[in-house]
Amino acid sequence: MVINFISEKAKIGKNVQIWHFSYIGDNVEIGDNVKIGSLVHIDYDVKIGKNCKIEGSAYIPPLSRIGDNVFIGPGATLTNDPYPPCKKMIGVTILEGAVIGSKAVIRPGIKIGENSVVAMGAVVTRDIPKNTVVMGSPATIRYTREEYDKKQREWLES
Repeated sequence: MVINFISEKAKIGKNVQIWHFSYIGDNVEIGDNVKIGSLVHIDYDVKIGKNCKIEGSAYIPPLSRIGDNVFIGPGATLTNDPYPPCKKMIGVTILEGAVIGSKAVIRPGIKIGENSVVAMGAVVTRDIPKNTVVMGSPATIRYTREEYDKKQREWLES
C-alpha cells in the first residue's frame, strides 16, 4: 500500500508520477510530466511547471514558484520565512531550466535565474542571475552554465 497525501484542492497535470510518502498541499498546481520522489513535501499555494523532477526528501514551502524543466535534487530545502517564526512569508522563485543540487538551501524570496545551477550543499542568500553556476556557503558565482554544460559533456564522454 502506497500512502501519499494529495489535497483534493491540488491540480495535478497529466503523466505526473508521485512516489511513496509524499505530501501535496492545498492549492498546489503541478504541470504535466512531473516526477516527484519519495518523502517530498510540497506545501500549499505552490506552482510547479511541466517536465520537472523533484528528488526525494526535498521541501518546497508555501508560495514557491517553479518554472518548466527544473531539476531539484534530493534533500534540497527551499524556505519562506525570513525571520522565523513570522506570520509574513515569501516564496522562492526558480525559473525555467534551473538545476538545484542535493541538500542546497535557498533563502526566502530568492529568485534563481533561468538555466542557472545551484551546486549541492550551496546556501543561496542572494538572487542568482540566469545562466550562472553558484557554489558554497554563502553561494558565490563560479562559472557560466555554458561551462557547466561543457564539463557535463566531458564527464559523459570519459
